[in-house]
Amino acid sequence: MEADILKVRVAKLTEVRKIEVVEGEKPEISSEYDVQVKVKAVGICGTDLHIFNEGRADVILPRVMGHELSGEVTAVGEKVDRVKVGDRVALDPVFACGECPTCRKGYPNVCENVKCYGVQMDGGYQDYIVVHEKHLYPFDHSISFEQAALAEPFSIAANILERTSAAKEDNVIIIGAGTIGLSIVQVAKGIGCRIMVADVVDSKLEKARALGADKVVNSKKESIKDMIEEFAPGGLDVVIDAVGITSLFQQSIEYAAPRGRIACIGFDAKPAEIPPVLITKKELSIVGSRMNCYQFPKVMKWLEEGKIDAEKMISRKYSIDDIQQAFEETIANGQDVVKTLIVFE
Repeated sequence: MEADILKVRVAKLTEVRKIEVVEGEKPEISSEYDVQVKVKAVGICGTDLHIFNEGRADVILPRVMGHELSGEVTAVGEKVDRVKVGDRVALDPVFACGECPTCRKGYPNVCENVKCYGVQMDGGYQDYIVVHEKHLYPFDHSISFEQAALAEPFSIAANILERTSAAKEDNVIIIGAGTIGLSIVQVAKGIGCRIMVADVVDSKLEKARALGADKVVNSKKESIKDMIEEFAPGGLDVVIDAVGITSLFQQSIEYAAPRGRIACIGFDAKPAEIPPVLITKKELSIVGSRMNCYQFPKVMKWLEEGKIDAEKMISRKYSIDDIQQAFEETIANGQDVVKTLIVFE
């Protein structure tokens, strides 16, 4: 569609398991700090798949999903100085109030009223979006729109490793070799960590090894504890449950070395049974990590320097017109898919 056409494509989740591509009005700039972006690529996130397949209490339908996105700036407000028309940009989907004590301290990702673009508010599965300039990060032409769309999962990985104070030569285990897990592999490898990855799907473990994992273990076939003892006798410095379920979080306590750091990134509401003595005796640190907190500048630099390779994460690409098919096939072939992208011609 040409930029001067007022009607554009908008993909709305109208009910569970049903996305309709409808005609909508092209969003226009309404404030001096607004930026209009022609969307080029959007990643299908695990959150999107969950909302599509089951719905979610905090997602009101119809909803335009999509928060892992890149595009090209097509118009800017009068006071915009962060980007200019023609810039290629990636979107940080953290939308906070900016006024509460937490935001003023510099932690918008844990603002009480924080929203994720495309989850609690309409997002990027449409030809154009308009957002405040502060959410956009320009990137070099050497990076494709498809690669830049994956800046968001890499920002999550960067936040997790910052929260766990991961450092060179730390022994790290990543439980789960999905998009986030594999993003963490690349970022941790760039830091200089020794990395072990556990999953139950051999093809995903092969991908993890290709991206830099030093050791992989299929937890259906082998004992994680035995493999940890071979890899890092005494336990691991950093333990990350990249699946986000209570049972794995409980187990993660057992894998940590004295003074180990454990990342909790899941939203599982089931209570975990963790005896405090396990934490006290080894002086363990348990930290939460939610979305990202100003990690995009770092990630965009890594992409441009080639320190992380987003291209290796992309499994499939679909046109926005085929978004229903994209979701259905990604769910049906989940074991073989790392990242599905929706692209805009």
